[in-house]
Amino acid sequence: MIKGIYSQTVFLLRPRILLSEFIGTMFLLIGVIGSGIMAEKLSPSDVGLQLLQNAAATTGVLIAVISIFATISADFNPAVTIGAWLLGHRDKKEILPIIFFQVLGGCLGTVLANIMFDLDWFQLSQKNRSGAELWLAEIIATLGLLLIVFSLLRTKRPNHIPYVVGAYIGGAYYFTSSTSFANPAVSVARMLSDTFAGIKPSSAPMFILMQLLGLGLAVCIIRYLFSKPQTD
Repeated sequence: MIKGIYSQTVFLLRPRILLSEFIGTMFLLIGVIGSGIMAEKLSPSDVGLQLLQNAAATTGVLIAVISIFATISADFNPAVTIGAWLLGHRDKKEILPIIFFQVLGGCLGTVLANIMFDLDWFQLSQKNRSGAELWLAEIIATLGLLLIVFSLLRTKRPNHIPYVVGAYIGGAYYFTSSTSFANPAVSVARMLSDTFAGIKPSSAPMFILMQLLGLGLAVCIIRYLFSKPQTD
């Protein structure tokens, strides 16, 4: 997932890293958007059930894609990638290429989900997600996610990451008012589907800014609590 955990030959693996991030983020968005569309079809009058279906599918796809690509690279989230660099797990030269492929893969995943459900390939969401309560939720959601990832990495428990991350995001759909985007690439990609899981383009920048604030808080906490990997 992150340099120094699964592989020490990061530069030799760069094409594989970029492809892993691209494919993994693509499938993540197929899961998020596709399950949202299906939920609207299956339960058109029950928003609570729609959210449950969306959360369950997202949990499953997160566990799957992180497990598949963990031995290569499985961030699928610019906040995780930047955090890895700030905490010394990635080289700064990797960051922009990885983020580019995450965003590209996420956008392709959204388009593919639209196509699968016979919707317009390209559409801009009209779902407004704006307000201080939602912005606070994104700080909290991102903070929690990164605490999970890097605490497990620094305590030498990386095999727990797929399941704990999946469970956390699935739960955070319900305990955050924003339904826990917690991912700048996801925030960008979800602008491209005017469906249950979409976000209006004018709402996305504040979501991303709050996610970066959550990232900053997480890095400070991780540095203080887990200054170096445990050796026993």
